[in-house]
Amino acid sequence: MKIGIIGCGNLGTSILEGIATKMPEIEVFASKRNINSIEKYSSEKVTVTSDNVALISNCDVLILALKPYTVLPFIQEHKEYLDADRHTLVSVATGISIEEILKSSGSNFGIYRAMPNTATAVNESMTALSSNSDPLNRGEFVAEIFNGLGTTVRIDESLMDAATILGACGIAYVLRFMRAMIQGGIEVGFDAKTATQIVSQTMKGASELILQNGSHPEQEIDKVTTPKGCTIVGLNEMEHSGFSSSLIKGITASYKKINNE
Repeated sequence: MKIGIIGCGNLGTSILEGIATKMPEIEVFASKRNINSIEKYSSEKVTVTSDNVALISNCDVLILALKPYTVLPFIQEHKEYLDADRHTLVSVATGISIEEILKSSGSNFGIYRAMPNTATAVNESMTALSSNSDPLNRGEFVAEIFNGLGTTVRIDESLMDAATILGACGIAYVLRFMRAMIQGGIEVGFDAKTATQIVSQTMKGASELILQNGSHPEQEIDKVTTPKGCTIVGLNEMEHSGFSSSLIKGITASYKKINNE
């Protein structure tokens, strides 16, 4: 099957890079209004174009990497070129439901919603996937595309907004935490470069402990918090200042915002 990426902005380009790296045998068509910034990806297996009609006619799986407010108008404008017996639609736009895409297309397409995060650029994305009952049964192939960009998890579409907050917005939450740790490291004596190196590797190591051991974070915390030690003193001071509650409040505030509450 051939993959078409419609709208190669930052996310679309990251997806293109991931497919080209992890699935080099797959032929890809990538579109952008101004193709100058993506011409460097042109190869035997990658065709860059500004012609979306040509892309649709050549491809089987269409990844809609468009701004949310342009997704439905794009489908309506191009639905005469879309074929439910051939095409599978994959939307990476926030807030556009499968039902809305179905109504705009006017046909019973296999439709997937994918919510990756910006770590697609380094093939470490956490991508949440949901879909309707795909008549072409391409779920494994779609998952393979995003597994090339990191890790995928299948969820019910009703949780897609929550996945956006935890996985996509979550990158910013983690980076803000890292920035605070780096600032603390500078205050206790490190230069910025060394503090950044220590904090970055520490964050990576903490994540790998959970991923590889399948443990709960509290189990790993217990291994570091010795009685009357400096770790527990620091943790308790952070909790007295509202560390966990402020993070939870931030997550729930973002969720309310995405739901216009």
